[in-house]
Amino acid sequence: MTTRSPSRASAKAAETPAGPGTLSVLSLRGRAAKDLQGAEALAELRRFASARGTRVWVDLTAASPGLVIQVGEILGLHPLLIEDLTERDQRAKLDRVDDLVHLVVFAFGYGDGVIYEREIDFVLGARFLLSSHSRWWDPRSTRLVRAGAARVMGEGLDYLLWALCDDTIDGYLPLLDRLGDEIDALEDEVVGRPDKAMLERLFELKRSLIQIRRVTAPEREMFNVLSNREHPAISPQRRLYFRDSHDHLIRLTDELDTYRELASATLETYLSTVNNNLSEIMKRLTSVTVVVAGVGALAGIFGMSEAQTAFRAEEGPGFWVVTAGCLVVAAACAAILRRIGWI
Repeated sequence: MTTRSPSRASAKAAETPAGPGTLSVLSLRGRAAKDLQGAEALAELRRFASARGTRVWVDLTAASPGLVIQVGEILGLHPLLIEDLTERDQRAKLDRVDDLVHLVVFAFGYGDGVIYEREIDFVLGARFLLSSHSRWWDPRSTRLVRAGAARVMGEGLDYLLWALCDDTIDGYLPLLDRLGDEIDALEDEVVGRPDKAMLERLFELKRSLIQIRRVTAPEREMFNVLSNREHPAISPQRRLYFRDSHDHLIRLTDELDTYRELASATLETYLSTVNNNLSEIMKRLTSVTVVVAGVGALAGIFGMSEAQTAFRAEEGPGFWVVTAGCLVVAAACAAILRRIGWI
């Protein structure tokens, strides 16, 4: 697997809606539920503003700034909160605006060798839950909502918020498992056949782990706050559910730290293996130099004018003694170097 992070500009461009987007409204009054979209949903939302005893889930999918502003004004959101929803360039954070909770989380996706982030905004009030996201994420397909959104809403809007967030957090696990398998594979390969492609994969893995850590670290603190501090929109019994999500994030961040250490250790092993291979090459080159030096000395002797007289047997025996000695020394050096494993 090859993982790389898309640029900030490309990620923001992918979040930009091509049209006005989709508005869906699920309202619940007693046991009567209405699930509407488009113009009907907008009309229902206007009726909700003046109705009592009705809870509503407002879902915006790839909504244009105009639609976000329109919905925000109907719900009576603060202008700065509406601005955050329209920009869709936030970090993971938890804000309290008046009696509302603004929660920004991220879902991760993987496709075409790229890990990408998907910003999801939630605004929780006493009577409504607003979710705003791109087309990459479908809240109706999450684990608990898939069985019946009205039934989940019947448990409370804070329960619906937890169900959507918890499913998003659980979606981190398959991606972490994928990265863990990649690190395991690299650990097996790095000793045997390190190459430039492996080094690139290691750096891409480290970037991916940092990317995920940048999201999960603040989310860990956010859910810690949700599980320990009182808020009028979140009932005390629901704080236990958010504490469970906080525990999941603690485990995720611990695994991320472990994977980062393993990736760093694999990188160090790669560098050590490359250095060891370089040392082996240098030893072999040194051995060749030692052997060839004796042959070079012999070639230097026969390059002199005395070599002609030696071949005519007119040279004294000392010449042949020196020649034989050079060959013997070269052979001895070769034998010793081979015995110690240098050649």
